[in-house]
Amino acid sequence: MEKIRILLADDHAIVREGTRRVLEAESDMEVVAEAGDGEEAVEQVIRLKPDVAIMDIAMPKLNGIEATRRLKEAVPSTAVLVLTVYDNDRYVFSLLEAGAAGYLLKNVRGSELVEAIRSVYHGESVLHPAIASKVLRRFMPSKQGAGQVAPASLTERELEVLMLAAKGLSNGDIADKLYLSVRTVQGHLARIFDKLGVGSRTEAILRGLKEGWFSLEDIS
Repeated sequence: MEKIRILLADDHAIVREGTRRVLEAESDMEVVAEAGDGEEAVEQVIRLKPDVAIMDIAMPKLNGIEATRRLKEAVPSTAVLVLTVYDNDRYVFSLLEAGAAGYLLKNVRGSELVEAIRSVYHGESVLHPAIASKVLRRFMPSKQGAGQVAPASLTERELEVLMLAAKGLSNGDIADKLYLSVRTVQGHLARIFDKLGVGSRTEAILRGLKEGWFSLEDIS
């Protein structure tokens, strides 16, 4: 079985140790590195190219926001899952704009963290519903700016998949809606990510919202 390769970035060694124990109890997960500060996290991602980086916000040398921005520029394929005690809107929006695929608080159960990692690994987003609602309001273009043409590189089917993802449908729900297999949907999303130069569903959706490829009516 191919394992999900994970980097843990947190300035508290005891948090990293506890998280590592939870994750390495899973047969499909492997912690390949740890980082105690933001600079080390970026260096480790560039060197090892893990599938998922679990990132705290408050870290020495380089905070989680800037570390996420830098590592996503260097290795777009690494999905960043934020795990923090902070639920401030400013942090949420800054991290999503920097390229984070998900945002969780440290009071989540171990099983929730495990499922979130699997989700972002498969290109899905992990956002609390309240946060997702804020994101839509924040990034939704004005009515005058909506309806711009999507990039010519996206096919009609790929745009349809992206719009359904923006509605919050899982890969399985999209597959059912379009009478496709989950593997086919994953393939469409992988091509979308590649064409847009992003590494996750969240980044692709935010790109669509910012560019005005969806109207509120399209995804509500």
